[in-house]
Amino acid sequence: MRDFYIKLLNAHVAHENESVAFLSYDEEHHRVVVIGIPGLMPVQPRASGLEHYAFTYATLGELLGNYRRLKAAGIEPVWCINHGFTTSIYYCDPDGNMVETQFDNMSSDEANEFMVSEYFAKNPIGVDFDPEVLLARYSNGDPMSEI
Repeated sequence: MRDFYIKLLNAHVAHENESVAFLSYDEEHHRVVVIGIPGLMPVQPRASGLEHYAFTYATLGELLGNYRRLKAAGIEPVWCINHGFTTSIYYCDPDGNMVETQFDNMSSDEANEFMVSEYFAKNPIGVDFDPEVLLARYSNGDPMSEI
């Protein structure tokens, strides 16, 4: 798990010992903590609990750069979807937890308005996309309004 999150987040180890690793990717002292507790049962994939958590990137370029970096490291997304208010690329960690990496397509106020719109009510999930097509369009300089 430690190595997965270091790769996923391009993180560094702030502190670790034989049972815990504190990881950070910015000026914050830690963002993710991985703890090894002996004797725990394996995660049950069809049990209720956490669905996913998200990490937001400042630009679409940063999100796509992370996608490209992870793909080169052998980490492939499990779902790529434009939710309308976010462009999201999801991964599964080694325990099967879903991790969303995202770019906000609009401000928080705009997203709040969008989420109560008729359009969102008709499709609250969004539209799948091919990250390679999006990466090519972004790299070609296609206008953000068209992407």
